[in-house]
Amino acid sequence: MTSLDFGGLVLGGNVFGWTADREASFAVLDAFVDAGGRAIDTADVYSQWVSGNTGGESESIIGDWFAAHGRSDEVEIHTKVFSKKDRPGLSSANIQAAVDDSLRRLRTDRIDLYYAHRDDAEVSQAEYVAAFDGLVTSGKVREVGASNFTAERLDSALDLARDEGLTPFTVAQDQWNLIEREIESTLLPTLEERGLVELPYSSLASGFLTGKYRPGLTVASARAQAAGRYLERDGVGDLLDALDEIAAAHATSVTAVALAWLRAQPTVGAPIASARTLEQVQPLVDSMRLALDTDEIERLSSITRP
Repeated sequence: MTSLDFGGLVLGGNVFGWTADREASFAVLDAFVDAGGRAIDTADVYSQWVSGNTGGESESIIGDWFAAHGRSDEVEIHTKVFSKKDRPGLSSANIQAAVDDSLRRLRTDRIDLYYAHRDDAEVSQAEYVAAFDGLVTSGKVREVGASNFTAERLDSALDLARDEGLTPFTVAQDQWNLIEREIESTLLPTLEERGLVELPYSSLASGFLTGKYRPGLTVASARAQAAGRYLERDGVGDLLDALDEIAAAHATSVTAVALAWLRAQPTVGAPIASARTLEQVQPLVDSMRLALDTDEIERLSSITRP
């Protein structure tokens, strides 16, 4: 079980150094924490995919914000290892080098939650489970998590940690939202059985679940192509109608409703969602305080249930 406190939503840092520059990122971080946000998610690879970037830009911006605003004691910081081009995989040597790189960029002496960004079939689980345990026992990391693992590999990693007396994964991070619900049949039973907390990413389906993507509308966004494809899904019109009606009933946004639905799902500690502007922070904050009733949750669930 985790001892971490995620609040009602974890702020995604994937946009920092990508669609949000340093100034915009600082404004978003301040607004989120001022509103009661308590956890920030990033990764060493963010935002390597942007021309001219090498990865680590998001961590560096967060570290600069900590240094400039002195707020590192107000939030938990979560980051990941595996995907950065010059720090690939989960070998013990790479994990040890990568965590030191992340600590330096984040300007902190401890990471609250350190994930394997994905599984590594080329490294024995014994090696990387022991390496993560070493980070915890050394005080560099509080807890460790697994992102994008299959149920079988998560189970075997947890068994190994138990049998060897090593630090187990306490948190999982996987794709889950009102449209992408495969996790409910593939991984959720394992999470429930083993007592892990899930912090879902892509909680708003690349922005589609903000409600701004509608048939016939063109949206200027770096994620427009990914989000727009959801318009082709069966039942999406019914889903948008239900989100609109529930949002109106609560005098809130579609974004807040979609996130509140996810937060209400089994094992979910808090959804992860990002904001690149101050205007996008408020719906995330609203979701932290929104509680849907049982009928509203079931109405939304039934539309897209696998």
